[in-house]
Amino acid sequence: MEEFISYLFIGLGNGAVYAMLGLGLVVIYRSTGLLNFAQGEMAMFATFIVWTLADSGLPLWLAMFGGMFGGFVIGVVVHQVVVRPVGDPHQKPLAVVIVTIGMFLGFNALAKLIWGADDKTLLNLFGRSGIDIFGTEVAWQKLGALAVLAIEAVIFWMLFQRTKIGLAMRAVASNPESSALCGIPVTRVLMFGWGLATAIGAVAGTFTAPITAVSSNLMQLTLIYAFAAITLGGFDSFVGAIVGGLLVGVLSDVLPRYVDFFEKMPLAPAFILILVVLLVRPEGIFGQRKVSRV
Repeated sequence: MEEFISYLFIGLGNGAVYAMLGLGLVVIYRSTGLLNFAQGEMAMFATFIVWTLADSGLPLWLAMFGGMFGGFVIGVVVHQVVVRPVGDPHQKPLAVVIVTIGMFLGFNALAKLIWGADDKTLLNLFGRSGIDIFGTEVAWQKLGALAVLAIEAVIFWMLFQRTKIGLAMRAVASNPESSALCGIPVTRVLMFGWGLATAIGAVAGTFTAPITAVSSNLMQLTLIYAFAAITLGGFDSFVGAIVGGLLVGVLSDVLPRYVDFFEKMPLAPAFILILVVLLVRPEGIFGQRKVSRV
């Protein structure tokens, strides 16, 4: 039982990170209707900014906020310089998808060019100690990830339900043409969405880096799990991203401990989950079913 509780909290902590990255994916999807395949690499780049600030002597918490600000600026610039010139993603979806794949390769190469290919070390945001829960020591880092995810969930709810920018983002996601006619600055709203998604990625990267290292490959595996999370929860649902991320984290960390097949193929639970959900309910558990007239 103690072993199961330990694996459970490890899965929940990792799942919280998948959910954080998934939230960024949902922000972009809700505003453009497309998946940003460069989300992981943009988060990785923002995490390098966190490492740079921390390495210069700044406390890790402040370094993370600095990385979030840097990530926000990167997201805004990417939208204005790279994404926007391609055209409306609703009209040219394939072109924008190809651009995001190109950004995936570009950010990876740029990170190596700036910071080199050597791995960098980033400390745990909540330290290395833990707390005893039902006779099992649970790392504060995992509990901290869950707490940060809860704070993000509250902020997102307030943003999209209680603020003008949140309502504008919902309007643009629903119908950008009508939103523009109503006086909503569609371009600024999309800029904010891309910046917000990258800022969240910096937080996810800060929690991922101590497990592996700060490198150009930092978020690639996390991105796969994040895709599984939003596939399960729904591409357009913030609640779905959170629930999906936690479920994917638990399944990916608990099942390999007890099932030999998954122990040899740790990514299998995520891929099987994606396949099953796409076959049974393509819009995800919390996703909205789109109805169109023939």
